[in-house]
Amino acid sequence: MTLQSYQGFEQGPIRPPSEAASLLLRVTRNCPWNRCTFCSIYKKQKFSLRPVADVIEDIDLIHRYTSEIRQGRRAPDTSSPHDQAAYYAARSWLAEGMESIFLQDADSLVIRPHNLIAILRHIQTRFPEVQRVTSYARSESVARISDENMKEIAAAGLNRIHIGLETASDTILAMTRKGCTKAIHITAGLKVKAAGIELSEYVLTGIGGREFSREHAIETADALNQINPDFIRFRTLHLQDKITLFANSEEYRYQWAPDLVLAEEILLLLERLEGVTCTVRSDHSYNLFQEVDGVLPRDKERLLELLLSFIAMPPEERVLFQLGKRSGHFLRLGDLQIPGRRAQVAETCRVAGITPDNADVWIHEMIQERMRMGMPF
Repeated sequence: MTLQSYQGFEQGPIRPPSEAASLLLRVTRNCPWNRCTFCSIYKKQKFSLRPVADVIEDIDLIHRYTSEIRQGRRAPDTSSPHDQAAYYAARSWLAEGMESIFLQDADSLVIRPHNLIAILRHIQTRFPEVQRVTSYARSESVARISDENMKEIAAAGLNRIHIGLETASDTILAMTRKGCTKAIHITAGLKVKAAGIELSEYVLTGIGGREFSREHAIETADALNQINPDFIRFRTLHLQDKITLFANSEEYRYQWAPDLVLAEEILLLLERLEGVTCTVRSDHSYNLFQEVDGVLPRDKERLLELLLSFIAMPPEERVLFQLGKRSGHFLRLGDLQIPGRRAQVAETCRVAGITPDNADVWIHEMIQERMRMGMPF
């Protein structure tokens, strides 16, 4: 190991919500594609591969600190911010039970398979008790890996891959510069599944706007039927109006979809799922319907009924839930029946003059303002 080249412990900016208790190990920096019009996380950031030796040094550093903390030693006199970051990461991970590790940043599968395998094997050596090692990956990167190498990666310990499917509409994929096609999504998903690795596919609700909502739902459901992932995770697109989402189209301009359209979009997608045996999650606070949560096919009818109940609500009721969910008063549709919370939301609507006729625009503008200010919504 070339210690003199080591630049210190690193962690990237994001991870899936489901990896909140995981140790974050940075394998690559930023995103190798970085052209998707809907994603601003890595814009103006240069992609690079971290040396394998540096990642292994990170693993060794975390191993050392967790061992020292377990033995009751005092906190080390860390000499640099990198050492401090490693110590606090180790302490936090130890408190969470040291059960899972997430490899960062946007696409760890872009590195050469033998390098990824070396990292995974070192994790197994240092932390044999770890139950899950996961990573983000792009479908295009996974599709290039041979079936044999994928199985070797699985054997080395990678047991879940998170892929941003977003949509399986070739029209939308091209207009948003995703750098992928429906066929590549399917090839990659099947490759992951064949290797025995758990697959989590992310669906971006609203990416088709009003005009392509139906196409997005139908094409995405068709791809998911062919892949049969272990998890389908919904995310809602929230985009600043100044961003041109359909950058590769001279004919279409993106038109954001109101909540009722999004509900109908999710409903259609779920209706079209056939033969899929997976867990459905809407596990992000920005999603309007976080209770879209269950196992297919067992819970399919319950999930459909939930969405249908929102769609069938009187407009005034829908507005109360839309605003109440965004303001933190409601989490589930059933919370509308909590008198105190309902009264608070109704009063907010009265004071602000929010009605079924203007609620969607009012909420859209509120979200725009919060995005400009960097606030949650």
